[in-house]
Amino acid sequence: MKIAYFSMEIGLNENIPTYSGGLGILAGDHIKSAADLNLPLVAVTLLYKRGYFIQTINPMGEQEELYPYFDPRAFMEPLPFKVTIQIEGRDVNIGVWKYNQIGLKGRVPVYFLDTDLPINAPEDRLITQFLYGGDNHTRICQEAVLGIGGYLALKRLEPGITTFHMNEGHAVFLTLALLREFDGDEEKVRQKCIFTTHTPVPAGHDKFSYGLAEKVLGRYLPKNVRSLAGQDLLNTTALALNLSRASNGVSELHGEVSREMFPGFNIGHITNGVHHLSWTGAEFKALFDAYLPAWREQPQVLAEAHCIPDDAITEAKGLAKKRLISYINSVSGAGFTNEQLTICFARRATAYKRATLIFSDLEYLFNLSFDRVQLIFAGKAHPQDDSGKRLIKEIVNLGKQYENKLRLVFVPNYNIWLASLMTQGTDVWLNTPRRPREASGTSGMKVCFNGGINMSVLDGWWREACRNRINGWAIGDDEDDSDEAAASDLYQDLDDMVTTYYANPKQWLAIMKNSIADISPVFNTHRMVLEYLHKYYL
Repeated sequence: MKIAYFSMEIGLNENIPTYSGGLGILAGDHIKSAADLNLPLVAVTLLYKRGYFIQTINPMGEQEELYPYFDPRAFMEPLPFKVTIQIEGRDVNIGVWKYNQIGLKGRVPVYFLDTDLPINAPEDRLITQFLYGGDNHTRICQEAVLGIGGYLALKRLEPGITTFHMNEGHAVFLTLALLREFDGDEEKVRQKCIFTTHTPVPAGHDKFSYGLAEKVLGRYLPKNVRSLAGQDLLNTTALALNLSRASNGVSELHGEVSREMFPGFNIGHITNGVHHLSWTGAEFKALFDAYLPAWREQPQVLAEAHCIPDDAITEAKGLAKKRLISYINSVSGAGFTNEQLTICFARRATAYKRATLIFSDLEYLFNLSFDRVQLIFAGKAHPQDDSGKRLIKEIVNLGKQYENKLRLVFVPNYNIWLASLMTQGTDVWLNTPRRPREASGTSGMKVCFNGGINMSVLDGWWREACRNRINGWAIGDDEDDSDEAAASDLYQDLDDMVTTYYANPKQWLAIMKNSIADISPVFNTHRMVLEYLHKYYL
């Protein structure tokens, strides 16, 4: 058995800018757990030398993007060969860089594909420069490099692949390379492939006109491509579903939504997790080492977290929170304190995630929260998402306009490092998407390994994990409810949460322990990867 894991983005650490958000972080955590468990897995992605982007906020509260050059030589080695594919009928050469992800028991080689080679035409050198930075033409070229170029690279580097795991439809052109390899035998391709979809929103599935696909992919397209990928547009998800032996969504609810979106396909689900060793802060690592020493290799033992003394958990949380507050004060001068209830919201800034829902009734929020609650927001908007940028500007300007009534800071450039700081230090992680548009979400899982508590709409994984007011708070939002109804319920929960935090610290500590003991043993990538192994890889 040998598994090849293909993903358009992979987030391994903050120094390698080959990720934008949840999909890439999930891919990195998948790889890390595979290395810990010594599974025979290799990974393929693209090398983005201009990354996603570094976010800055100008004095007007507007997002601005910077694209510094990333030199990969400090982190990975260039391999002494290249592969060649055809794009628009011309040869495009692809270099390969290798990074070894070292785990507890093994390692996973990660291969980064790079078209920025002097031998290539100037337009082809740009294919792998920017993550999600171009138009449909750039996207289909990138996906050709990932799928077809990645297959050719592995054919030379890692012979004997038994399963190709496509993480989202971006990698689906791998199936076109396999069809050529197997002389058009679709069943042989299906037996080699599995597919994971991560998006419950139709617009999130890549679709290309056949005119563009024929121009870019040419001879790689099979004659019957419309029967596999859709009659009107080439739908990458449909192509992946038709040429995979198994497919899955990333939470129970997302599996249900995916089966409704693509009727006739047997789409299962494996709920996402997070890599516990990456996301648990130093304070709680020391705590778990002392009281549950097997947790590093067996995160399921965290179910026994109730045995940890109350004062030990309180001390660990206080230290982690102090780190976060110190950083926030150093970059903002906000004067936040360690004593106040701290709520964090960090998501990609886009409309359906409703970052501003908590500000629906400002007077209510002022009366409830000032001198009791401090709010930390972070998140990037896609450079082409003007509505997302407006959300950021609104949050930044609310903090300035009402600085005497509302303790609110927006921290720029959300990345792996800042995500670690926030998930480790916050008391509460707020999540308010419009259900059922969040396929899974994983940031709230990270909070649980650090004694934090979730307050979320019952979307994605939280619908499976939540015991309302026992291990967190459920915002009672039905997908047909208005934003006003959701905000009203949010305020009721927030009122109860603030009261519990200040008036009943013993109950708050019990909820913290339940958050660790209920959620951490299940919602981790060790469980997730082993589920992939037994359900789909073997």
